[in-house]
Amino acid sequence: MSNGVTIGQAASFVGVTVKTVRHYHKLGLVGEPERDSSGYRRYGSAELLHLVQVRTLAAAGVPLAGIGPLLDADAAGFATVLADVEAQLADRIEELTARRDTLRRLADGDRALLPDRACAILERMRGLGFAPDYVAAQREALVLAKALVPDGFDGFLAQLERGLDDPEHVELTRRGHEAEAWDPDDPRIEELADAMAARHLANPALRGDPEGQREWAKASAQYQLINSHREDQAPVAARLTALTEAKLRAAGIPMPQR
Repeated sequence: MSNGVTIGQAASFVGVTVKTVRHYHKLGLVGEPERDSSGYRRYGSAELLHLVQVRTLAAAGVPLAGIGPLLDADAAGFATVLADVEAQLADRIEELTARRDTLRRLADGDRALLPDRACAILERMRGLGFAPDYVAAQREALVLAKALVPDGFDGFLAQLERGLDDPEHVELTRRGHEAEAWDPDDPRIEELADAMAARHLANPALRGDPEGQREWAKASAQYQLINSHREDQAPVAARLTALTEAKLRAAGIPMPQR
């Protein structure tokens, strides 16, 4: 072995660190050469070949624990292990691609947490002249709805879209937001709740489809959390919603229980 190279040279030639070479030795992936008369371990071509093989397999994604058996496998076994590794890498690539897409969406505000359809609804609200703080509150409600009631989320989006298609409903919603500046005991709140309930009765599409209603009916606790979001900041809105819901229940319209 006098014509061999030191561990540092071997690591450099193969493209790994000395620490990595020692780790390969510890795992039994590459045998340690004997020491020469000077007390140094000298790496010959056989050890360098094994180092290259292990490094290449590890870089390809083969777990270190599986490299040993792979080096001793026949052609069929080798192909089977590589196929398994390839499948694992494909799953990992899909996961990393999803993470990358999420990071990209973070740069686009609403799209970090919401699908494109929900973002389009928020954009429509802005275009219809709703105040920025109202749109921000709706965005937070959508995020909560998507996380807490996923099975009812698409139905909820459809309900919002129908509401934005109804000019009278849009105007009542805008008035409801303006009412947040009123005193909580202002009698106009009751009148506005009457008008909102009447509009929902006149346009059943505003109440959502039956399947969506069933999903939300099963999620009363989640509904309460979403509906009470920012309640401390807008007590009038909370009272207006409660009054409107009570009037709809009295008219026989099923509503999630608070």
